[in-house]
Amino acid sequence: MIKENQKLFNRLNVITDAAAAFAAVTLSYLLVFHVLDFRENFPLIDYIKLSILFAPVQIITFGCMGLYDSFRTKSFPHELGKLVRAFIVDGIMMITMLYIIHLFNFSRWALFIFLVLDLLIVATKRFIIRKVLKNARSSGYNKKFVLLVGSGKAAGEYLAAISEDKSLGLECAGYVGTKGTLSSKWLGNYDDIVSVLDARNYDEVVCALGGDESTELKRIVEACELTGTKISVIPVIYKYMSGTPSIDVVNGIPMMNIRRIPLDNIGNAFMKRTTDIVGSLVLIILSSPIMLVSAIVIKLTMGGRVIFRQKRVGLNKKIFVMYKLKSMRDNDRSETAWSTDSDPRKTRFGALIRKLSIDELPQLFNVLKGDMSLVGPRPEIPFYVDNFKDSVPLYMIKHQVKPGMTGLAQVNGYRGDTSIEKRIEFDIHYIENWSYFLDMSILLKTVFCFMNKEKLKSRNSSQQNGEKLNERTEKN
Repeated sequence: MIKENQKLFNRLNVITDAAAAFAAVTLSYLLVFHVLDFRENFPLIDYIKLSILFAPVQIITFGCMGLYDSFRTKSFPHELGKLVRAFIVDGIMMITMLYIIHLFNFSRWALFIFLVLDLLIVATKRFIIRKVLKNARSSGYNKKFVLLVGSGKAAGEYLAAISEDKSLGLECAGYVGTKGTLSSKWLGNYDDIVSVLDARNYDEVVCALGGDESTELKRIVEACELTGTKISVIPVIYKYMSGTPSIDVVNGIPMMNIRRIPLDNIGNAFMKRTTDIVGSLVLIILSSPIMLVSAIVIKLTMGGRVIFRQKRVGLNKKIFVMYKLKSMRDNDRSETAWSTDSDPRKTRFGALIRKLSIDELPQLFNVLKGDMSLVGPRPEIPFYVDNFKDSVPLYMIKHQVKPGMTGLAQVNGYRGDTSIEKRIEFDIHYIENWSYFLDMSILLKTVFCFMNKEKLKSRNSSQQNGEKLNERTEKN
């Protein structure tokens, strides 16, 4: 039943996506030439032709990007990201095509508004469909029945996961494995797998074998292929895997990369580096008066060097020197010592520039040099990296990308006296799910967080149930 439903939803999606294009082009025409009253008034029939040309292109692009696949277990932001990328591709294709072949006249403003309206209509439609399907699944409709194979820890965790979230619409019809080990219906031993599959049509087999059961995998896969049943496998190393692993093929041998890093892609890395260079140059020019005045005041009030230099751990665990405006009197233990709110080395001006994050502006030169990025996990000094790498799970993964001036953890309030574990959780999510739009959203949120920094900090500090983490020499 689930397969027939998916086909029906796909057809409805294709039809409604095409209808959205016609609705958007009509609305954009009315908005530009009747509401905004643009003088350049081309006939509506030309814009109808535009939508006739655009709709099949859009449907093909959506299909290529997997937007007609099942999104049952994927989030709406994930789907929205794919939609935005699809519309950017379609927009570029349409503009290029229209300028080259001159099929009909059109207004550039109307074309732009058409693309925006179409994206909004399609995104809204898909969001509503998600809500309707989620409510239907929670009520027991549109279920997907799975056969669970395995009786170890992985099988138990999968069973608990689908039981806790009814909106997934996944129901375990029973399991094959050692009798009495799971809270689901026992259907037989591994020797019975073929007869169990023949007795009923399952939407999917989920194979969750433990390490001591791995010898049964060949038999399970062959049984599924024999009966034509779709199979998904939870790897034995699932605890160490990201949510977005990738597959490489070496001379016909598939290899699974357990942690996919989008910034390993040369195109993504080039786009991020270009943004860093342009962004840091612009921000250096804009902030140079603030840095100059701050440097003069620091020299007059504290003397000595104006720039505080400190070793930090960056990309691929390489050490680099990070720059900050000096906010405290000279500290001989700057590589290991912590500071406190009542630190006698602080000055009033130093406290002010720390509060306003002015002391971090010289890191723009680190970004320009390539040691850092505008967005990424915050870098740590070697002393703490050595301490945290053994005590904080997955801590060293953050060094697989360049550190940043701001990051996903920071805009969610995890800085200073907050949980290291939560910071790493956000850092890993950023590394595995990087996109250009994610970087832009973090930069925008950084401005908001700057205005609400104390509120965010106190909120997240209170979540630690009194756990105290000392603030470092220079705030992270």
